[in-house]
Amino acid sequence: MAWNKDHKENSKKRILDSAAKLFAHNGFKTISIDEVMQHAGLTRGAFYSHFKSKSDLYAEAILYGSQKSRQQLSNVFEVDKIVNAYLSEAHVEGEERHCPLAFLVSDINQQNQTIRDTYTTTFNSLVDKMQLSGLNREQALKQCVLMVGGVAISRALNDKSLVTELLASCKELDG
Repeated sequence: MAWNKDHKENSKKRILDSAAKLFAHNGFKTISIDEVMQHAGLTRGAFYSHFKSKSDLYAEAILYGSQKSRQQLSNVFEVDKIVNAYLSEAHVEGEERHCPLAFLVSDINQQNQTIRDTYTTTFNSLVDKMQLSGLNREQALKQCVLMVGGVAISRALNDKSLVTELLASCKELDG
């Protein structure tokens, strides 16, 4: 019996969903192709009909995770709303969004040029979004660094009150 025309696309989406979450929470080195495929509910053999290598999957998972995060903010153009959504405790916990910018910041510098290019493109997209929301380039860069850094550091802390304080302080661009 032949697969329906959407089967391959749906399989790839399942793999990318799995990879975006697993890589974001565990990094590149600790997650295997087998783990990504098992989490996606697919066999390892299906991996190679979509990706050439684990690095190829990682780069695509970064873009995919970034696109999912952007979709949640696609109709938001006010700086304060974007900042508040990004610098939220829900985002830090990462159950719904697996932001590659904040979740993988310490993992990316150990990766190949293609993956670093993908991360750079993703960061630039966030900066562009902030500029479209009314900030000039310098303000947008500063705000993005506060947002990404705030979430990244918050994920490493084990003091909930400190996390709350840190996220609140990162919301103040002129502070």
